[in-house]
Amino acid sequence: MSSEATKKDFGSEKKTLLLALIAGMCGNALLAGLTVSEVSFSIFPLIAMVLAVQSLYQEYLRNPVAEDIPLVGLACFFVGAFGYSAFLRAQYPETGSNFFAIIVTLVLMLWVGKKLGYIVKQQ
Repeated sequence: MSSEATKKDFGSEKKTLLLALIAGMCGNALLAGLTVSEVSFSIFPLIAMVLAVQSLYQEYLRNPVAEDIPLVGLACFFVGAFGYSAFLRAQYPETGSNFFAIIVTLVLMLWVGKKLGYIVKQQ
């Protein structure tokens, strides 16, 4: 396989993971707008979520999916959701503690980094 094809596949994987992260953030923002009284409702998270999911679907149809990407994509979705939850709870402390959301976000980010090869053991 040529290096250009490998770069294209890696770029496609990064795009998929970024869209999953955006979809998770938008989903949590939409849910927070509906359930948290301090947060005003906005239509923009819904629009962004629909566009991100549509782009994910189009990317799925265009390019073959690597073996680990669906699970890593799900983890990126949860990183977006829990990350936005931690941000929201830091902004509005009366909504509760953000400790759990931060721990889950960090653990998932470390796992994603390990799966993508950013965290490797030194020999």
